Amino acid sequence: MIRHIEFTNLRNFRDVGGYATEDGRTVRWQRLYRADSLGWLAGDDLRAFHALRVRTVIDLRHPAEVERAGRVPETEGLRYRNLPIEGRPWDIARFSEEIGVERYLADRYLEVTEDGVENLRAAVQTVAVADNAPVVIHCAVGKDRTGLLTALILALVGVAEDDIVADYALTGLATERFIADQRTRHPDAPLWPGFGRAPAQAMRLFLDDLIDRHGSVEGYVTGVLQVDRATIAELRENLLTDSISRG
Repeated sequence: MIRHIEFTNLRNFRDVGGYATEDGRTVRWQRLYRADSLGWLAGDDLRAFHALRVRTVIDLRHPAEVERAGRVPETEGLRYRNLPIEGRPWDIARFSEEIGVERYLADRYLEVTEDGVENLRAAVQTVAVADNAPVVIHCAVGKDRTGLLTALILALVGVAEDDIVADYALTGLATERFIADQRTRHPDAPLWPGFGRAPAQAMRLFLDDLIDRHGSVEGYVTGVLQVDRATIAELRENLLTDSISRG
């Protein structure tokens, strides 16, 4: 199976399948995707997207972002949920080389776990329902908000931390294209050092801090998000298979 799915205008569309879990199962292919903004879908890209037979799109951007950059084109039968999870805006002025990109990003992700509780809960519950699959989770570049939610879901179904971190870091393959796109669209806008980057250590720091606070990712999800264990069991049933497949 193919993890990276190529589009002309999208840079970071990936299948989350194929990862092994601690109980010997595997995340199903073609059930959960992660992506950058689906507002760029048109023409051949839109036809390729339709070929994936996606049933549900979870858009983690704020409504103002959706209005400015567009949303996935409406299609009969496609369920669209706009579930913004970011509360505090990023203050890039707080970044310094002393803090480092990894620590700065991890701290922003921790803020989302505090500010985005209601919509993070709704997103996990949406992915858990088999009838909603295939699901695409996306934000603007498919890195931060999408990376956080994907990490939570993979941890809940039993994927090892090393694989979760590696999945997050795959966005780095698109960093140069994100930077080029940004410079083309906004030639006068300054770029902070972490723009488009997905350093593995950022996700590692985030997960370690989340576990320090709540005992485990599941402890956060059940305790703070108030997602019940029946939903987590449903999530595992929906996303996992006993078959071992290779990407």
